[in-house]
Amino acid sequence: MSRGGELVFKTKKTSEKISENIHIFANDPSLAFFRVQEHVRKVSPAIFEKRDEVFQLQNNLQGHCYDMEYGIQALRTIEKSESIFDNIQEMIKASIFLKQQLKYEENRKKIKKDSTKSSVYKRFSAHLALDLPDLPDFGGVMRETSQRMENMIGPAAGTARTDAQATQSSNPGELQRSYTTLH
Repeated sequence: MSRGGELVFKTKKTSEKISENIHIFANDPSLAFFRVQEHVRKVSPAIFEKRDEVFQLQNNLQGHCYDMEYGIQALRTIEKSESIFDNIQEMIKASIFLKQQLKYEENRKKIKKDSTKSSVYKRFSAHLALDLPDLPDFGGVMRETSQRMENMIGPAAGTARTDAQATQSSNPGELQRSYTTLH
C-alpha cells in the first residue's frame, strides 16, 4: 500500500473509531438514563408510600405535641391553684367542725328534752295502766267555779294582796297554779 492508501486506511479506521465512540457516547447516556428511569419507576411507589407514612407520623407527632403542651399548661394551672385547694380544704374542715357542733347541740337538746320528759310523775304514770272513761268537757264549769272562788277570796284578803294576786284578780277566769306539783 502506498502512502496515500495507507493514509486513507488510517483515516477510515480513525473515522470508524470516532464514529463508534460517538455512537457509544450518544447511546450510552440514553442507556444509563433508561436504567435510571427503570430504577425510579420501581422505587417511586415505595418512596411515595414512605413519604405518606412520614407525613402521617408528622401529623400524629404534632398532635401529640399539642396534647403534651396542653397537659403541661393544665399542670401549671393546677400548681397555681394550690392556694385555692388549701382554702377548700380549710372550708371543708370548718364545715365538718360546724356540723359536729350542730349535731352535738341537737343531741344535747334531745337529751334535755328526754330528761324533762322522764320526770318522776311521768315515770310513775308510765307504769300505771288506767283506762279512764271519756269525760265531758268541764271547761265552762271550771271557769265558773274559779271565778266564784276568786270573788270569795278577793274581798276577804283586803289590802294585803300581793302583785300575783292583783294580776290574778285582773284575770278572773284563770286560777293561779300551785308550783308544788311535779312538772
